[in-house]
Amino acid sequence: MAGDSPRGIRLDALAYGGDYNPDQWSEEVWLEDARLMREAGVNLVSLPVFSWPQLEVAPGVYEWGWLDRVLEILTEAGIRIDLATATATPPSWLVRSHPEMLPWNEDGQRLEFGSRQAYCPSSPVWREHVARMTRAMAERYGEHPGLALWHISNEYGDHVSRCWCPESAAHFRRWLEARYGDLDGLNEAWGVDVWGQRYTAWEHIEPPRRSTGPVNPTQLLDFERFSSDALLELFQLEIDVLREVTPEIGVTTNFMSILRDLNYWDFAAVEDLVTDDAYPDPADPRAHVPAALNYGYMRSLKGGRPWLLLEQAPSGVSWRDVNVPKAPGQYRIGSLQAIAHGSDGAMCFQWRQAKYGQEKFHSAMLGHRGEASRSFREAKAFGAELRRLEPVRGSRVRSRVALVVDHDSWWGSSAAESLPSQRLNWLAQARAWHAALHALGHPVDTVRASGPFDGYDVLVVPNLYVTDASQAAALEAFVARGGQLVVGPFSGVVDATEKVHDGGAPGPLRGLLGVEVDEPWPVADGLSEQVAFAAGDAFDAPVWGEWLEVHEGTEVLARYASGELDGRAAITVRRSSSDDGAYRDPSPGLDTALRAYSTDGDGAAWYVSCVLEEAGLVALFREVLGAAGLPARERVDLDLEVVTRSDETTDYTFVLNHSRRELVVDVPAGAHDLLAGDGGGLDTALRADSTDRAALTLPRFGAAVLATPRAEQPPFITLSTPTEN
Repeated sequence: MAGDSPRGIRLDALAYGGDYNPDQWSEEVWLEDARLMREAGVNLVSLPVFSWPQLEVAPGVYEWGWLDRVLEILTEAGIRIDLATATATPPSWLVRSHPEMLPWNEDGQRLEFGSRQAYCPSSPVWREHVARMTRAMAERYGEHPGLALWHISNEYGDHVSRCWCPESAAHFRRWLEARYGDLDGLNEAWGVDVWGQRYTAWEHIEPPRRSTGPVNPTQLLDFERFSSDALLELFQLEIDVLREVTPEIGVTTNFMSILRDLNYWDFAAVEDLVTDDAYPDPADPRAHVPAALNYGYMRSLKGGRPWLLLEQAPSGVSWRDVNVPKAPGQYRIGSLQAIAHGSDGAMCFQWRQAKYGQEKFHSAMLGHRGEASRSFREAKAFGAELRRLEPVRGSRVRSRVALVVDHDSWWGSSAAESLPSQRLNWLAQARAWHAALHALGHPVDTVRASGPFDGYDVLVVPNLYVTDASQAAALEAFVARGGQLVVGPFSGVVDATEKVHDGGAPGPLRGLLGVEVDEPWPVADGLSEQVAFAAGDAFDAPVWGEWLEVHEGTEVLARYASGELDGRAAITVRRSSSDDGAYRDPSPGLDTALRAYSTDGDGAAWYVSCVLEEAGLVALFREVLGAAGLPARERVDLDLEVVTRSDETTDYTFVLNHSRRELVVDVPAGAHDLLAGDGGGLDTALRADSTDRAALTLPRFGAAVLATPRAEQPPFITLSTPTEN
């Protein structure tokens, strides 16, 4: 991580540690914590995230002494500090002096002080005090020898991502005026002639509070954009102060994986290091699959640079209805998964388990039983093991597949009530498409819809509801240079102002995809239609379908096999050289159709007009990968995950078994397992099957990190024997 940015994290090792709340404990405990942290291999802690009231006890009255002492103890122990600006939530004296800074909900009710994030992001009072507190922290601790990184606020948007108060209304109007220039521009963009919504004064515009009926969809989309931008402004305010006072120290704020409410592409662009808080549910045996997508998003936000897992649970959390602990081995495999996907460390929430408050039942590296707690034993063991992975630090994940994450499309396809169906869920669709690629053996990066797409052979777009000409041009260029593009349903529907494109969907993608959507055809709740490939395989298609009209030169790979769409095209492909007007057999069979166009290396644009079940997506993406010349597992298993990080000379291939059963996989013979240490334990575990391949047995939650000379393509590792499900 050091060296990737002029303001990276000041740490010369993989990061290991957690959030620390010393203001809940005595100095005697601080000293004990420092000793135990060293014993566990901790080298970085985050503090004092929620300590503003303990640092500024009254307006302008600071009590720095306790924090000075904590930093002294930790620094003497060799532990660096991810120093929070303490602006995650306001002190009570500020709220009671300025109750107008409290946020409102959609119903116009003011939310009370009593939890965290009790502020309106647009409040000028809040912003003034945030800037003042940030400056006070920077001026006092900016030259502290233990300072590794600035930690701004905490989990923006976790509790308050939208505010409907009068101050937010005024800010929303200013944002709209900057976007549209004048009321004529706004009225045209919002299509106000429907239902008599024309505005004649800026003061007439309010946030989209609960209304008498469906609210203007463009107003809703703009409010989503504005709300993300309002929190981004708040973030930028602190960045500006810190870079003025401490220009050499990197800044971050902790993200919350793939979050609908905030456009993290914009947030990542202004910070130095991407950090993430990730909490896969240990009760869900497939939780590691969406986690892999989250981590692909994190590493992609700054172009593949290493990021940092800043929070994970050592065991159970405190905020689910049922908080199942992590089984022995799950903490280790989850930490290794994040590192495999580009994190240069594995941090936790929290170091010492609290005795009181809302998170007293949230697990910690040091549990309520102290050194005797299982969580401490596992944390200590992993801390020792982590040092063996030091060669991986700074390397980057290798992926040839990317998934488009577009917040306008996510917001637009979910914010309004007046959609063909409320069941077409952007995140569910993205996770399903990613899961199929994960099962076939490919880690997946993420990209914006406008690119760049350099370095990828396959680009998947689960949904691009809001589409403009520049995005369409970027996607066309990707296909023209030989890429395989797969676009999902309800794409190319509207422009940035929620106006349906002339001629209907897929709008500016029409020529690229070679289809037209006459009408969306959502599937009624409780029902599922069928989609059949000509080769004979048929799969369920719940939720969504579309009446397609297919252009000449576009091949039909699968058709609807039930319902009113029976016999109509469901999945199509158009290759980049389809300019001869020839119309091939509309149902030649998937394999035959692929051979017809993939042998000359042409790019292709695939269109999937339905929501396919998992098996159907696996079958489809197997063919897409084949068309791109990429390998795919013959036998799929979601529990086996393989990710390669590489530097200039070495491939580090993480082989992870997320299950409670044994897996046997084929790996390169002679590879060295970093986790085995100097003993080279992997060599004795390998059973040679050939001169270049060997079998590796992974026990329950087992892992190996295989070091091999860097190759043109990273090792592709598959199951070597059938496994029971």
